[in-house]
Amino acid sequence: MAVFPTLPRRGLMFILSSPSGAGKTTIARKLLAVEDNLRMSVSVTTRPMREGEVEGRDYYFTDPDTFGVMVQKDDFLEYATVFGNSYGTPRAHITGGLAKGRDFLFDVDWQGAQQLSQRAREDVVSVFLLPPSLAELEHRLRNRGTDDEAVIAGRMARASDEISHWDAYDYVVVNHDLEDCFDRVRTILHAERLKRQRQTGLIDFARTLARPAG
Repeated sequence: MAVFPTLPRRGLMFILSSPSGAGKTTIARKLLAVEDNLRMSVSVTTRPMREGEVEGRDYYFTDPDTFGVMVQKDDFLEYATVFGNSYGTPRAHITGGLAKGRDFLFDVDWQGAQQLSQRAREDVVSVFLLPPSLAELEHRLRNRGTDDEAVIAGRMARASDEISHWDAYDYVVVNHDLEDCFDRVRTILHAERLKRQRQTGLIDFARTLARPAG
């Protein structure tokens, strides 16, 4: 079987968002398992390290003062404070990787997706996963068996707010079936990689084809 050279291209920032229980984490793990050139974006956080976490793999851990300095220096593509802890996407690491053709997966909410789109619109592809119904979403949350009634009620209340921002995304996929949803999301990723503006080697290649023979 012939092996054809791959034209150089710029990487992309692939955002997955969904209400809790709609399948975002599972789809993200499946993508990372089969896509060699896709890696999870690692955030900087002021949250204390938990048992089993590794610096640079799960998060880059820092203190609030240092985080604040990074905000002032505009070192983040996006950042937010959640339940008293701050999280931010380091700009230099992402932009350097994109220039080398690396793709990054982002697991962020609609606010994070909005910030990333505002700061790096041409590099961003955003996908929102919807549940087939709110009843099914609640059913999935209960079947996980990890949350009590109060937590489930809170997740359902937050889901309505998150779903209201569906139209801010480039793509929306309804997760009726996990494998079908995964195939659709992966198809979006592959198609976006082929967009003309990301094919940085395409102009020179096309010019070689347009030259007169001889």
